[in-house]
Amino acid sequence: MSHFLSNKVNKLFLILGGFFVANALVAEFIGIKIFSLERTLGFDPMNFTFFGVEGLGFSLTAGVLLWPVVFVMTDVINEYYGSKGVRFLSYLTVGLISYAFVMVFLAIWISPDDWWQNLSGGDIADMDLAFSKVFGQGLWIIVGSLVAFLVGQIVDVLVFHRIKKWTGEKKVWLRATGSTLVSQFIDSFVVLLIAFYIGSDWDLVRVLAIGTVNYIYKFIMAIALTPAIYFAHYAIDSYLGGKTAHRLKKQAMGN
Repeated sequence: MSHFLSNKVNKLFLILGGFFVANALVAEFIGIKIFSLERTLGFDPMNFTFFGVEGLGFSLTAGVLLWPVVFVMTDVINEYYGSKGVRFLSYLTVGLISYAFVMVFLAIWISPDDWWQNLSGGDIADMDLAFSKVFGQGLWIIVGSLVAFLVGQIVDVLVFHRIKKWTGEKKVWLRATGSTLVSQFIDSFVVLLIAFYIGSDWDLVRVLAIGTVNYIYKFIMAIALTPAIYFAHYAIDSYLGGKTAHRLKKQAMGN
């Protein structure tokens, strides 16, 4: 193990992979909260109309705070470890998220202790019910988010490498941001279609309208995070050294 960790390439993959998985897991569990982006920033909610659906604003799940970071991490890992590295981490993440949800549902199912259930002192009438409401996301939401994540990752990898074959080592922003914009577009609609159109009988136009608002936010965040891609490249190249970094990138393209 000490020899494995002494290798900078292996250690970097563990660090990037751990951050990747942690962000995806946290995003799943905080996604139950819906927040107003406009009010958070201190101004009145906007009023969009898409597909005939009125009164739309940036009411987003808290998970969107982290998903753009996950997709940026995808592009960084893709750059240095190739499609095999991204696929391995994506499958691992889906497996760990599924495991986490099974454990959460088990925690919801077990009987609460009377002392703990009344621990709030009157602020919360039923602690066990509150726990269930916060952590007990519906099955269709879980399925939708996992499918959207996996499909988005696969599309991100394909678009990233297609652009890199056209541009070579140049235009890092184009392959990183471009692949993120395409994958986030698919992710925005797949999760809503499965969770709410199939799972909750929402009208298709409402799903498309909300998905459009979500994608506008993700589009803006993907552009805003583009400088982070260059910073990540600079930091990784400095850590690995120019020759090692260049070798990794060549091997990644071979994958």
